[in-house]
Amino acid sequence: MKKTIFYFVALMFGIVVLFLGNLLVGSVTIPLRDALQLLFSLNDSTARQQIMVENPAWNYILFVNRLPQAFTAVLAGSSLSVCGLLLQTTFRNPLASPGVFGVTSGAGLGVALVMLLLGGDVLAVHFSLMGFIAVLVAAFAGAMLVTMLIFVFSWFIKSSVMLLIVGIMVGYLSGAAISLLNFFANGEAVKSYVIWGMGDFGSVSPSYLPAYAAVVGVLLMVTMTLAKPLNALLLGEDYAANLGVNVRHTRHALLLLTGLLTAVTTAFCGPIAFIGLAVPHLARLLLTTDNHRLLLPATMVMGAFVALLCCLLCHVWGSRGIIPLNAVTPLIGAPVVIYVILKNR
Repeated sequence: MKKTIFYFVALMFGIVVLFLGNLLVGSVTIPLRDALQLLFSLNDSTARQQIMVENPAWNYILFVNRLPQAFTAVLAGSSLSVCGLLLQTTFRNPLASPGVFGVTSGAGLGVALVMLLLGGDVLAVHFSLMGFIAVLVAAFAGAMLVTMLIFVFSWFIKSSVMLLIVGIMVGYLSGAAISLLNFFANGEAVKSYVIWGMGDFGSVSPSYLPAYAAVVGVLLMVTMTLAKPLNALLLGEDYAANLGVNVRHTRHALLLLTGLLTAVTTAFCGPIAFIGLAVPHLARLLLTTDNHRLLLPATMVMGAFVALLCCLLCHVWGSRGIIPLNAVTPLIGAPVVIYVILKNR
């Protein structure tokens, strides 16, 4: 127990350090002392006023760009990691994740319909409020459509393995449709879609962040109540049923929660690879337990830590540019997955 507490404290400390790093590092470097003055000083304080006079852009960069980006990384990392844990437990498959399940592909198809079929040029020119809302709604609708489709199939398919295969096939169908839309679209539309597909924690503005945080917070709290049935499912569906768990209803609830969390996160941040797949394994390796009363909060904390680390690595190059998020996440996720495969061979 002391070891577990130590790991949680260490991860929380790491999150604070990485959070501050995300606030300070970028194309414009903000000194730690000045950033803390802007964050915690009163509006009429002399030190704050002096900073705003000498560096007027810092206040905007900090509060409009980097602070929402860091909070979004925490929320997105936690939500995607929990989705991966729920799917891996439900299907008893270490490689199950929102991306494998087809929900992310559904979001991509929805955005492709808006950007590629309905006019990428219009969105590129008017990429203001309307453009963002169109992409947001399309991604959420596409992800939820796939979720509802899998939910319907789950009423007729009892085998979790077969249901996972159905999800993979739905993902392939979505990918085929996206390929056709890319083939017939113009260059500007394809470029806009490719940029969206790279993932970005910085796409959530301060005005949308409270709504995103509220939805994710509520859904994560609901998942915490499912620790007991998740522990029962580890023993197999028959054992879980003998312990009084309604396996079908539990599976439906897990699918719905996973779909909602993935849909909301993908709608705001784009598709983000490997976090949902790799982080649950990192949490298991760290705690060496399958008890979901510990694994669920540990996965949330570990997901926030990894997401902040990836976000920092994207911006650490400063004036030389920002690396796409999905170019960084495989650097952490792929070695973890390879290790799990070799360990379970």
